[in-house]
Amino acid sequence: MTALTETFEIDAPVGVISDTHGLLRDEALTLLTGCPMLIHLGDVGDPAILERLSELAPVLAVRGNIDREGECAALPSHRRLVINGRALQLVHDISDIDAGINCEAILHGHSHKPRNEWRDTDAGRQLWFNPGAAGKRRFRLPITLGKLWIDADGIRSAVIHLPL
Repeated sequence: MTALTETFEIDAPVGVISDTHGLLRDEALTLLTGCPMLIHLGDVGDPAILERLSELAPVLAVRGNIDREGECAALPSHRRLVINGRALQLVHDISDIDAGINCEAILHGHSHKPRNEWRDTDAGRQLWFNPGAAGKRRFRLPITLGKLWIDADGIRSAVIHLPL
């Protein structure tokens, strides 16, 4: 499976959210305000969440394992974005990475565990980024989202805890 490449030029941080499971918190909306693009990494749970996020900025999303019915079922399982010349792969579950997608960063959700890790690969350094879960709390995991700064200098990333 090879995802279609979508290319963008932006000049501010990209907001990244995942695993909302039907709950979009006001704190998440506040932290994402001002981002020119938003990415939802699956387990949306309710298409109204994507509609609400799109009031802030354009939203690119992938389907999660709970997004099996309704409008969210039509979301792609993988996406390849090139933002400011940097290639990103979007997938919900890290175990579903498409090895055929060449990228500098893999953005994923599913585990609800934030990850902001650089790995050395045969193709060079690669960011593995999971913004964590911004919706319903699972176990004792934090409620988080992420931001990416992507420019000629590279990709910089941050996991941001919601002030609950």
